[in-house]
Amino acid sequence: MRQSKTGAVIRVSVGNFLEMYDFMVFGYYATEIGKTFFPSSNKFLSLMLSLATFGAGYLMRPLGALVLGNYVDRNGRRKGLIVVLGLMAVGTLSIACTPGYASIGILGPLLVVAGRLIQGFSAGVEVGGASIYLSEIATPGHKGFYTSWQSTSQQVAVMFAAVLGLAINSSLTPDQVARWGWRVPLLIGCLLIPFLFWLRSSLRETEVFLARKRRPANSEIWRSMLVNWRLVILGMMMATMTTVTFYMITAYTPTFGGYALHLATADSLIVTLCVGASNFVLLPIMGALSDKVGRRVQLAVVGVLALLTAGPLYLWLVNQPSFYKLLTVELWFSVIFASYNGAMVPFLAEIMPENVRTTGFSLAYSLATGIFGGFTPAVSTALIRLTGSRAMPAAWLSAAAIMGLVATALLSPRLRAHTLHSVSDEGGGAVDSVYELPVR
Repeated sequence: MRQSKTGAVIRVSVGNFLEMYDFMVFGYYATEIGKTFFPSSNKFLSLMLSLATFGAGYLMRPLGALVLGNYVDRNGRRKGLIVVLGLMAVGTLSIACTPGYASIGILGPLLVVAGRLIQGFSAGVEVGGASIYLSEIATPGHKGFYTSWQSTSQQVAVMFAAVLGLAINSSLTPDQVARWGWRVPLLIGCLLIPFLFWLRSSLRETEVFLARKRRPANSEIWRSMLVNWRLVILGMMMATMTTVTFYMITAYTPTFGGYALHLATADSLIVTLCVGASNFVLLPIMGALSDKVGRRVQLAVVGVLALLTAGPLYLWLVNQPSFYKLLTVELWFSVIFASYNGAMVPFLAEIMPENVRTTGFSLAYSLATGIFGGFTPAVSTALIRLTGSRAMPAAWLSAAAIMGLVATALLSPRLRAHTLHSVSDEGGGAVDSVYELPVR
């Protein structure tokens, strides 16, 4: 049984690898992609258009969460995860193979934006679908540990993308990287797609889903999301802390290190590689810790630490920036991210009504990434430009920490008399039920 569960964790996680790998590559090479598809004499404008395209994919995530989450809740976790992987593959191929603006004009950036929108649509349910699958196969008392592997697999993608970035930047000239070298990591990702499909296609459906007596109708799922809007919003606020922190220390690091701190590209990629390794080690540990100390306690403590340290650390970093300062700050926020995410993912899975669990989780998480997390590189860069302060990313991170703390407080057991609506297994429609939030 242990071996079969280990295999299931690996098969579920491969989709998260592809999603995050593609997103990281785009973030790492935002400057080069901007020059290819959004050429301009104004380097800042070119970069911002590229970062806006990066963020545009996240605008589709809430729609993907609703449409694909609906599909997963009605047709099964396994089928949904395979469909999502297929859509991600289409988005990856379109970005990797589209000629630049100089070759096909405006069609180039339009196709890239379309590819990002497809990626965002599929990613809308990837994290939720994988997290719910892992939570449903988890052994009693170990849900935090099991669900942590969804995020842990993403760190492999972060490290893999960073290693490839270092290899490309050390073997090619800056001009070669700008002209075609940035495509190489995306094409390598395309070569991995058949193997990832083979792994995920061998998944088995979860026993929790198979045990259901009936499946909710489309109208029931839509109605449940509408009446449970408070739960979705609070879940979004919690997830915002995770997504902003993650993209701040991974996808944005190469841009921040080069554009704001004027450090070498290799230095920023090495820092990103170290962050991915740190996250990989810490996430399962912090997920297991949340099983012992409780989700809410861990969420509250980490939120306070993030709020207290963001400003001072970024001010220290931008005062005479160096590789070691950047590494120190990013590794600290790696601890913050892993500790918060290790408790947030299982907590969010636990508070969602069972029959619409994938849709609810995915919608909350996708709103967080679509409105806040995914635009972290663009917002941080714009704040630096507008204020002249290179420490302004700390303000964005602090705002996310405040949102997480407010949500944690409002999801307190003291408010468990909050009435939620969920789909009944027995009846044909939505029923009122008092949902008792986890004491932890």
